[in-house]
Amino acid sequence: MKILLGAALRKFILSLVFFLSQGLYAQPVTVAVAANMKEAFAEINVAFKTKGGSDLRVVYGSSGNFAAQIMNGAPFNLFISADEHFPLELYQQGKTVDEGAIYAIGKLALIAKNSSDMKLLDSKADLARAISKANKIAIAKPELAPYGKAAVEYLKAEGLLDLAKEKLIYGDNIGVATMYVVTGAADLGFTALSLAKSAEVSKDTNFILVNSKLYEPIKQRMVLIKGAPREAIALYQFIQTPQAKSILQKYGYSTP
Repeated sequence: MKILLGAALRKFILSLVFFLSQGLYAQPVTVAVAANMKEAFAEINVAFKTKGGSDLRVVYGSSGNFAAQIMNGAPFNLFISADEHFPLELYQQGKTVDEGAIYAIGKLALIAKNSSDMKLLDSKADLARAISKANKIAIAKPELAPYGKAAVEYLKAEGLLDLAKEKLIYGDNIGVATMYVVTGAADLGFTALSLAKSAEVSKDTNFILVNSKLYEPIKQRMVLIKGAPREAIALYQFIQTPQAKSILQKYGYSTP
């Protein structure tokens, strides 16, 4: 009887130690966030923690790269994309809980380095002059980044792509393309309005909001990856609250 009790007690203690160690060393929720959302998501994250949310591991990058990584088993729990295409592709491949939700509609802006003496005006003639004057024009890679794709669509629609194409330099994501202008590697660049308005970018650049009718709407969708823990689900739900939507609107996004 004593032997049986001793074995049961040892088993209970081992189970308790395992449970406590799992909690102690549990990895935080890992979130893949499109680079255009960097400033807005940082504020959303603070608000989420204030509401009792857990610490997050946040990785910023291009939506296309994230989709490829998730397809190959990268341990992300929530994918906050800059478009619909990549999340829906993951859903079709059985990688996500469901189709997710559109959380924001992004807007495309054109920025110019202040030291280039370019003051941007929203007319085709003025844009043509700015493109002609520019040494380099930065955009995100269209095949990876929805804002880069929108930039190409806009230039084509305005009939300015041929004028610009020899000057284009490409960033892996919209954050990299934006920093090309901030650092002076490019005189002009296409970016997200949210980044154009950020303190880091606006102190060195000026911007115009380009005509949204000249590119496909940038509907930004997020999806939970299968097996996502409850903390990731809580964040997913929080991003759809009025508080989070107010933050997104502050950074220039429209919200559903």
